[in-house]
Amino acid sequence: MATRLVQKTATLPDGATRLAVVADTHSQPHADTLALLAAWKPDAILHAGDIGDLGVLDDLAAIAPLFAIRGNIDTKAHDLPDILVIDHGALRIVMVHIGVYGPKLRAEVAKLARHERAQLVVCGHSHVPFIGVDRGLTVFNPGSCGPRRFTLPIVFGTIVLGPRIQLAHVSCETGAAWQPPA
Repeated sequence: MATRLVQKTATLPDGATRLAVVADTHSQPHADTLALLAAWKPDAILHAGDIGDLGVLDDLAAIAPLFAIRGNIDTKAHDLPDILVIDHGALRIVMVHIGVYGPKLRAEVAKLARHERAQLVVCGHSHVPFIGVDRGLTVFNPGSCGPRRFTLPIVFGTIVLGPRIQLAHVSCETGAAWQPPA
């Protein structure tokens, strides 16, 4: 019998223009993550799952309002949804933990996002920082700010809302903007 995914909706704080996005903290965010997030002064923080120790959420919520979902390792996060649909004016975001297969949206996630009339899909799971467009939807994976996996960078994401949505990544190791190698 398949497990039914829990879906909830939320609304970002009025006037929010700066969102920090983290994922895959696995109980151990990089030592500089909280200070970097606080210095960036986000209006809200999104956590795209694989939190690990739920105390991580308390640390993030001390910085800004927090919106979090359950990842595949979050077996004790009973109060968190698997899917969160987030509204902010005309922008609608669908946040899921496992959203892509390589650089492509999973078919069921694209279908969900279209059904919800979302423009942006935020996901985690792969630890691979990614900004792209697939099936007419913008896809954003903030990467992982938790323990290093293979040779992947330790990063978090930023979203600046305005006339144009700006997506970026920040290195937790240097505090500088992160770009994939050319």
